[in-house]
Amino acid sequence: MLVAITTSAEAAPKKKDKKSVTEKTEQPNVIFILTDDQRWDQLGCEGHPFLKTPNLDRIAAEGARFKNMFVTTSLCSPSRASFLSGLYANTHGVVNNFTDYPEDLDSFPKRLQSAGYNTAYIGKWHMGEEDDASRPGFDFWCSHSGQGDYYDTEFNINGKRQVLEGYYTTRITDVACRWLRAQKGKKPLMMILGHKAPHTPFTPEEQYAKVYDKIKVGYPKTAFQLETKPQWVTDRLDTWHGIYGPIYGFRKEFPDRSKKAEKDFDRFVLSYIATILSVDDSVGRIYETLKETGKLDNTLLVFAGDNGFFLGEHGMSDKRTMHEPSIRVPMLMRYPPLIEKGTEIDEMVLNIDLAPSVLEICGQKPLKKIHGRSVVPLLRGDEDAKWRKAWFYEYNYEKQFPYTPNVRGVRTDGWKYVRYPHGDGSEDRHMAELYDLENDPGEINNLIGDPKQAKRIEKMKALLDRLMKKTGATMTDMPIDEGIKTELPDEDIQ
Repeated sequence: MLVAITTSAEAAPKKKDKKSVTEKTEQPNVIFILTDDQRWDQLGCEGHPFLKTPNLDRIAAEGARFKNMFVTTSLCSPSRASFLSGLYANTHGVVNNFTDYPEDLDSFPKRLQSAGYNTAYIGKWHMGEEDDASRPGFDFWCSHSGQGDYYDTEFNINGKRQVLEGYYTTRITDVACRWLRAQKGKKPLMMILGHKAPHTPFTPEEQYAKVYDKIKVGYPKTAFQLETKPQWVTDRLDTWHGIYGPIYGFRKEFPDRSKKAEKDFDRFVLSYIATILSVDDSVGRIYETLKETGKLDNTLLVFAGDNGFFLGEHGMSDKRTMHEPSIRVPMLMRYPPLIEKGTEIDEMVLNIDLAPSVLEICGQKPLKKIHGRSVVPLLRGDEDAKWRKAWFYEYNYEKQFPYTPNVRGVRTDGWKYVRYPHGDGSEDRHMAELYDLENDPGEINNLIGDPKQAKRIEKMKALLDRLMKKTGATMTDMPIDEGIKTELPDEDIQ
């Protein structure tokens, strides 16, 4: 039987005086806003040096901020399926960006629809890229095939295709606000709003296109501190996923290691950040629409990112690896009947925890045999609420995007161990990694070769094996890593 992943030593949060969710008399609405490739520190309330996100900060101030929120696979489609199902990718089966969510697999939208909710999906679905047809679990459907464009994307709106002229973030917010205002009856509602931003090719809205023109970023210091890293990290530098590569079209000549190429990198980073300004505007509009329609305080409002993104750390762009910029994402929740203002959750929460959390808050029966667990005890501050002290990460090598090996790793509160199985046999290229996160949060010094850490490494290996076994994952259910191709692809990447 598949169970929620925990270890024997678990932390208990402090007690808060809070009502039980079941004491409500009115069924809560649910709004889940999901961004694409937004890492955890791209919020004003996370202390960003210049990005201002007042509307997102308001959600955090009036609700909860999850300070240690992670995804179990840092890739769009697998992570999105985990949010919906409460399962690891090895079980739900969406292990790449070309596989759709299985029609027969349960999810929290399906459960809420069956319970009488009016349900809607609006925006980027990003599972089963070639198909824009409505998916099970949703009464209203407004999405598209593929990645979509920042301007003038063609949508399938309940079976009719229509180009929504204008900026993607703004137009899907228009649709979402209209749908919310149209919900007049007593039936509760559930809406998922899937943003394209801040996914490549980073294209800020016209009003924000030049807002950061005077800011200089430069390569981060960790971009060049690769001495203790496995060889594949250095090999990646001149590829689509490295800082010397084409960086998604922002660099005309590549590979480019010249000093002038740093300006291209600055434009790349600042354009990424600028797209989030429109997301913040969107969140503000959703908030005001809920307030205007009298639904705000009876709505569970959740904001999260589907995976992180490298902005030059360890010489990388993209995601997929198990380093912190790739696996850490933002998550905010607002729901006054349960969540006290300014709540901060320190425990390690995962994308697989969203589905069971939503269903418990809505008073629905839990999904069966899932890996995630409800965060409601953390939000209540129950003294007897035990929580995970470790979790494992999985990613499978992709031939189309061969810059990241197979990854299997385990993270605890203070340590991270990563191995790269099914490689080419090279100890240097697929050398494991071990980091002391408390003393080295930037993951600069790989301790895998330190004799003092031998016992710890063996314990981390055993912990990884144990956690994988609980989900039915093995070290054999992954492709052979064929290495990085010598030629860069002509097409843009996902």
